[in-house]
Amino acid sequence: MADAAADKVTGIEERRLTTAYGWTEQEVTERVEALERASHPTPREDGTLPAPGDLDYPLHSEMTLGAYLRHQVSVDPDHEFMVYPDRDLRWTYADFDKRTDNLARGLLYIGMRPGDHLGVWARNIPDWVTFMYACAKIGVVMVTMNPVFKSHELDYVLKQSDMKALCVIDSFRDIDYVETVRGLVPESLEQQRGYLNTDTYPFLKNLIYMGPEKHRGFYSVPELLLLGQYVEEEELHKAAQSFTNNDCVMMQYTSGTTGFPKGVMLTHRNILNNGFYIGEGQKLTPDDRVCLPVPYFHCFGCVLGIMAILTHRATIVGIESFDAEMVLMAIDKERATAVYGVPTMYIAELNHPRFSEYDMSSLRTGIMAGSPCPPATMAEVMDKMNMREITICYGLTETSPVFTQTSADDDIDHKCNTVGRKHPPVKVKIVHPDGSPCAVGEPGELCCKGYNVMKGYYKMPDETKAAIDEDGYLHSGDMGTVDEDGYYRVTGRIKDMIIRGGENIYPLEVENFLLTMPGVLDAQVVGIPDERLGEIVGAFIRVKPGHEDMTEEDVRNFSISRIARYKVPKRVFFVDEFPMNPAKKVQKYKLREMAKELTERDNLKVFASEAEAEAARKASEDDDAHGGMFREK
Repeated sequence: MADAAADKVTGIEERRLTTAYGWTEQEVTERVEALERASHPTPREDGTLPAPGDLDYPLHSEMTLGAYLRHQVSVDPDHEFMVYPDRDLRWTYADFDKRTDNLARGLLYIGMRPGDHLGVWARNIPDWVTFMYACAKIGVVMVTMNPVFKSHELDYVLKQSDMKALCVIDSFRDIDYVETVRGLVPESLEQQRGYLNTDTYPFLKNLIYMGPEKHRGFYSVPELLLLGQYVEEEELHKAAQSFTNNDCVMMQYTSGTTGFPKGVMLTHRNILNNGFYIGEGQKLTPDDRVCLPVPYFHCFGCVLGIMAILTHRATIVGIESFDAEMVLMAIDKERATAVYGVPTMYIAELNHPRFSEYDMSSLRTGIMAGSPCPPATMAEVMDKMNMREITICYGLTETSPVFTQTSADDDIDHKCNTVGRKHPPVKVKIVHPDGSPCAVGEPGELCCKGYNVMKGYYKMPDETKAAIDEDGYLHSGDMGTVDEDGYYRVTGRIKDMIIRGGENIYPLEVENFLLTMPGVLDAQVVGIPDERLGEIVGAFIRVKPGHEDMTEEDVRNFSISRIARYKVPKRVFFVDEFPMNPAKKVQKYKLREMAKELTERDNLKVFASEAEAEAARKASEDDDAHGGMFREK
């Protein structure tokens, strides 16, 4: 029964052709034929059938990114590819294709060759996407870099990735990118650009400034576009013929919260097809205009966003850096039909004081991902933002990244409480720690096999072997279940699960419960070390306006009569914001550190004598006792 449930998919097949808006008749025919090939793979000469994960398993496309872009241009060159409403920038598919061709030739001029690595350290500027496709057209691997990196992280990635060229912008928040590069590469002030020679970074030869300004030792984008005119079109063609869609096109670095960051190698085949199936889940068509406030350096931006848009010939509505009002204005001005975000982004948009002034009626769909969505927030998004066909995606960078997704037609319960069904061309299983399969409804580790599994971690064979088992399954590190209808639920990270006195507690369950308490805007739950129980439950809460007087005792009183006592938060901390990474995902490891520090600081130090301390210890062992409230604002 578990296998039967796992074999069910998102239902993409049944609804793929519900609309032909913007499609040509030939495209409709090709999609039907592609669906037939995927549903009934052609047997091999030996009689065996291709299976998910095999290179001959039929997918949407076997093109490279560059070839696919040219295909879309050939169908409708004047269709808008990208708009940035705050800078009045508008590029058609033909404009973008021409710009990426010129930039690719410029990269060839300065010595970049297929297989070389080029890093992009920038926020969501338009030329972030230009560099992505210029690299893809000539087989250069783009290394995406977190825009909040400081010198230590930059130093690590420059060395570990064997980067040959580094592209930067001026600054982001408190980081001066050019000065940071100067600090690590002082030779850039003295040596001729294009011929950088530094013992610290032996592969690094080129520095590029992603703008018109000139900086000593850096090429500017206008200069590269000009130099590209001196490279024959034939050279661009030769470079494009020197690699395949199974070659690496992008490296993304994991967060490294449990060790050194790892460079995840993703291929053309990985991200192009993943983007296609993600777009299908939203029913995207060329008529859609997708607002992207999520960071491009992350898979959420460049695969769920850019690749889903490209494969459906839709339009990017770009946002350089998340700002709730900028997102609302862009949706209103550009009549966006979709918008992406993590739950905290949607909460910020819905709670913006000028929300009602902007017209959200053009919205239809979008993606919420990155962390579980509070049911109340989902209801508001579907109602107040008109996003009744919003979908939930789940996956990880190592799976390109999505392998389950709710459908546009799923009800609110499935959108809030599941991560949908598996994508058509992948296999998903849930296993016990010993590798044996879990039954329907039984929790275990989520594992995925298929075209979307990464090529590996760059120069980390042992880590790659630990992540991908002998059967080709990528182990996610996430706990989950699957029901009889094939819907998956993620109950939390294996490392995030709280074990209190032998009882397993899934933070997500407690978080969703706390969101039912009047006055609670958002909640995050973590484990806090405890000598007697191993761990206790700690909750960080953001309150709604007008509920600033909420206390720890209020939260515990509300919880005790409604959930099992072992799940009731022992400590409650009130905060204005949660620590987040640039992708707006809550950094739970930081919350755990904060909870541990605050608990230790606020615990027995307030007692004047050992007798009082002992009395407090005994009280803390009583589930009916309420600990002292610590308010962090």
